Amino acid sequence: MSKLKTTYARSRIPLYIQVASALRQRIENGRWQPGQKISTLEGLEREFEVARVTVRQAVELLQNEGLVHRQQGRGTFVADKLQDKHWLRLETTWESLTAPIKDNVLKLIKVDNPPAFPTLAKGEGKLAPEYVFLRSVQFKSGAPYAVVNLHLARDIYERDPDAFVTHTALPVLATLATDIEHAHQTLIIGSADPATANLLQVSLGTPTAECHCVVTNREGVAIYAAEIIYRNDCVKLYINLLDGSRARAKSAGPKTRARTVSSRNSRRMISRRGKIS
Repeated sequence: MSKLKTTYARSRIPLYIQVASALRQRIENGRWQPGQKISTLEGLEREFEVARVTVRQAVELLQNEGLVHRQQGRGTFVADKLQDKHWLRLETTWESLTAPIKDNVLKLIKVDNPPAFPTLAKGEGKLAPEYVFLRSVQFKSGAPYAVVNLHLARDIYERDPDAFVTHTALPVLATLATDIEHAHQTLIIGSADPATANLLQVSLGTPTAECHCVVTNREGVAIYAAEIIYRNDCVKLYINLLDGSRARAKSAGPKTRARTVSSRNSRRMISRRGKIS
């Protein structure tokens, strides 16, 4: 068995989806430019060591996504204008988390016997006395981008129930709760199960970004706890590896840095001797 076929065998994802993923990457990373003719079906069949029908299904999937188009008698070409679908930039600030989604639309999903309380890890806060559970699919420009399972503290929910069932919750929470102390989220890469794939209109096994987001108030109570599953094609992760203080120090001139060092030395002398000598 070839190395490529061994790689295929490691996954339960259908072959045509695996091939389509590889072709999609070539478009997204610029290997195939807008308007460029891609490899022929015969060439892709040999390269990926799969049947012609598998290649054809993979190309059709990209065509349905608007990434390629066929020209009779000429072949298949990358779309002239590629839309950047990765509109949701996951960053590390509250504003960057809430601003992009404030105008998006949600559709509530009825859940029988929802869990009464969220699952909180150590250090994620205390449970509120009571929660309201809301499950929704959230949309941007008519397309679903996330499935959200949310526990919202009942006292917060009751401040404006209509807003929470008609708008994405985090931006509403930001306007109603004045005592937010901490907010954090963790992210893992997963894959769409049958229910999620149906709601997000993606293929079974499609990669997803799964976020666990918790917001606590000044008393340490988790007033918002959500499990959010994003389509992989709408999310990009942005991390600023230099914090503001280091960035400012880098941009400061030599005199400014010298004053900073001098100030630090002075503080050390004060703390050690009680006065500057």
